[in-house]
Amino acid sequence: MIERSTKIRVRYSHTDQMGVVYYGNYPSFYEIGRSEFMRDLGLSYLEVEKGGVVMPVVEMSCRYHKPFFYDDLIEIKTVLKQLPTSSIEFYHEMYNSNVELCHTGKVKLGFINMKTLRPVRVPDIVLECLKKAINNQ
Repeated sequence: MIERSTKIRVRYSHTDQMGVVYYGNYPSFYEIGRSEFMRDLGLSYLEVEKGGVVMPVVEMSCRYHKPFFYDDLIEIKTVLKQLPTSSIEFYHEMYNSNVELCHTGKVKLGFINMKTLRPVRVPDIVLECLKKAINNQ
């Protein structure tokens, strides 16, 4: 299992008329968590794409426990529970500044060859990066 955290501040544009984070913004928070997770391990999505592979979202689920409000500082905890094969699953937990769990989500991404648009196995560059992170824990 690999776990990383990043923090973001809720901006006014993230909120709805009720002053809470609009439900449609959570997928972009997941993306921030995943991108920073990979970057923290020494790999960016851009490097994967340069290798001819894209990682589209193929499945997503979430649960809203408590609302976030304008100017809240959100901690996004991103967890990888197992090494990927033909897809990769990220689990997200989001906490407010009082360390209360406010939101959970799971996102599954596939690995797709950019030219053929066909599924492929996890690229070696991704697998090696993840194995290195596990070994360094």
